Amino acid sequence: MLKKLTLISILTVVLFSISFMIYNNKLEDKNISKLEAVVVSINDNEIILMDTNNIIYTFKEDTITGNLGDNIIISYSGLLDKNSNIQNIEIVDYTINTANDNNISYDQGIFSKYYKLAKRKLEELTLDDKIGQLILARYPDNNVLNDLNKYKLGGFVFYEKDFKNKTKLEVIDMINNVQKNSKIPMLIAVDEEGGKIVRVSSNPKLALERFKSSKELYSSGGMEEIRQDTINKSILLASLGINLNLAPVVDVTTNSNDYMYERAIGENTEITSLYAKTVINASKNMDVSYTLKHFPGYGNNFDTHNSTSVDIRSYESLIANDIPPFIAGINAGAEAILVSHNIVSSIDSDNPASLSPKIHNFLRNELNFTGVIITDDLEMGATSSIESSAIKALLAGNDLIITTNYANSFSSIKNAVTNGIISEEIIDKLAFKILSCKYYKGLISEEK
Repeated sequence: MLKKLTLISILTVVLFSISFMIYNNKLEDKNISKLEAVVVSINDNEIILMDTNNIIYTFKEDTITGNLGDNIIISYSGLLDKNSNIQNIEIVDYTINTANDNNISYDQGIFSKYYKLAKRKLEELTLDDKIGQLILARYPDNNVLNDLNKYKLGGFVFYEKDFKNKTKLEVIDMINNVQKNSKIPMLIAVDEEGGKIVRVSSNPKLALERFKSSKELYSSGGMEEIRQDTINKSILLASLGINLNLAPVVDVTTNSNDYMYERAIGENTEITSLYAKTVINASKNMDVSYTLKHFPGYGNNFDTHNSTSVDIRSYESLIANDIPPFIAGINAGAEAILVSHNIVSSIDSDNPASLSPKIHNFLRNELNFTGVIITDDLEMGATSSIESSAIKALLAGNDLIITTNYANSFSSIKNAVTNGIISEEIIDKLAFKILSCKYYKGLISEEK
């Protein structure tokens, strides 16, 4: 009897071993991969995850379950598709870790030297502080310090009216006033493109002449003239306390009838790419960050300040003609990219680029951009009527929202977190990026 039991035990072990081997072989045959991500939103039977590189993925809730803020490690077969609204991979298994420690990314990105400092700073901040860091607000006409204190704003965008008739000392005082009253040093931004769009040099008290357009500069002195102009521009802006220029325009357009032609260099892809590289290289160590815009390329589209514009060009055309200048700028070390409000139908026919996870995933995943992604102003005509645009902007993958109605954006985001629509973890991940950028720029200068 004992021998019989021993034989059965041996057979059981053998059968179990064979089954385990077959299971492992199946896993190998399926080419199992892993995805580590945080649950940032749950709605309409969908669960939205953000991975360690801030890439957004959406799954049907019946394939994965979890709570806001959970850290999920998924084993799957198949390929994640950055261009798919809903992922269609085969999920083999997943585990949930409710601890928050792994929710902050430590990639080798452009700001990575300052990640530990940013993480430490993040832990000191309230939810309001963190939400405020994600907002680049249009400088208001009144109640500046009151609103700064109430909404904890991460930065201000200044326009031509804000500099009109002011002396250099008055501008410095205006900017110093908000900096000294801000808990965290602010990003101070302008659109000083040159030519048509000049917020600062339009005032003769601040500059001897208006900065020339990229087209004029290239025509008169080629890339060397553009390099020197970037240096001159940076010196003036930095002397006033401005640390972020929402330029250059690196859209490829050679047709004088195009809306963006007057603001672009007006040359082919190769020259526009060299222009992007030249500006970013010249801006380094000048205390002013420059912003490549308008991703993924404006082309011949209409003015999105007034209404929706749909880009119907093919994906192949975008890749060949419009994307290279952004690649050139990224390779040169661009710290920021601004995304347009055009609907780019070949990538996402449902959302403006600024609110599209597919567009942002492409920028992060395919172009390996690790800097700050910024929306165009959400109060522009193309997005002003879109409900919950600020929340959609965060869930798309933007780090910084430009908004005129910053009070509404702040309240909308805070209510979404409070009501469990989006997780505080996504706020943490995005605020972490902004803090890292501010350390990188020397705006926050604590000991390492």
